[in-house]
Amino acid sequence: MRRKVRDTNRKQMGVADWFREFCCNLQVEDGGVISARYKGITRRLNSDFWSTSSDTAHSLYVGSYGRNTAINGFSDVDVLMCLPPSMYSQYNSRLGNGQSALLQTVKASIERSYSRTSLKADGQVICITFTDGYVFEVVPAFLNDDNTSYTFPNASNGGSWKTTNPRAEIGAIRSRNASCNNNLVRLCRMMRAWKNCWSVPIGGLLVDTLAYQFMEYYQHRDRSFLYFDYLCRDFFDWMAKQSSEQVYWRAPGSGAYVYGKGLFQYKARQCCNIAMTAIAHESASPSREWSAKQSWRRIFGTAFPN
Repeated sequence: MRRKVRDTNRKQMGVADWFREFCCNLQVEDGGVISARYKGITRRLNSDFWSTSSDTAHSLYVGSYGRNTAINGFSDVDVLMCLPPSMYSQYNSRLGNGQSALLQTVKASIERSYSRTSLKADGQVICITFTDGYVFEVVPAFLNDDNTSYTFPNASNGGSWKTTNPRAEIGAIRSRNASCNNNLVRLCRMMRAWKNCWSVPIGGLLVDTLAYQFMEYYQHRDRSFLYFDYLCRDFFDWMAKQSSEQVYWRAPGSGAYVYGKGLFQYKARQCCNIAMTAIAHESASPSREWSAKQSWRRIFGTAFPN
């Protein structure tokens, strides 16, 4: 009954406005800069390894930017670059650490276009650090026979090959997001703001994985911004109840193992309690809007409207 009352209570419309503005503040800026650099890197690698000048072929945004869950202020842009199969045979049969040699070859290619930019081949990626703080992490990879997953090099510990399936993860997030009124991506972004504000020991893919699992059965998953205070409270409660002994979760779509970086449950419980305080301020008569906003800002930081 309370939710029906809330739908017709015009005082509560402020909540919808707050969360709508908050989600708007989290959207990534400088998309044009990111796109231009992505295309420049792709064009360079295509020219050297595929004999084409295309600035989009054979490459893919991956990571949080690829899943559309990154937030304003993020710095790492992950790019997967598919290379010709012949290069896998060449470096796989190479004596010594062929994976490291492959990374160095790709790094040398990128240097032809970015000679004045800091580059480093590190483990599984080539890191391109720009002076404005953006870091592009390029993963050279080879498309597998299933035409979905990729094999990529790991230069650490003598060298090895690993597999990844980012398209399946992107597709799963996109599909569930569409089924819940785009609220999955919004929840992922809000929880990234919480992660940053509270220094929560949790990786971005795990944030997305937990949000994906939670939204599958959440009864109000397709509701409007008016219900985002409940959405956040309920998700914090759900996270806080995750077993502290659980070591890994399974990523959406790919089923890849996503390992925890530390215990996030305690901070989730703290913020569930703060969210309940915020909702109590909203529901008071008269409504204590300023106090409610300050509670949400304690959780999410300054991106939440004052």
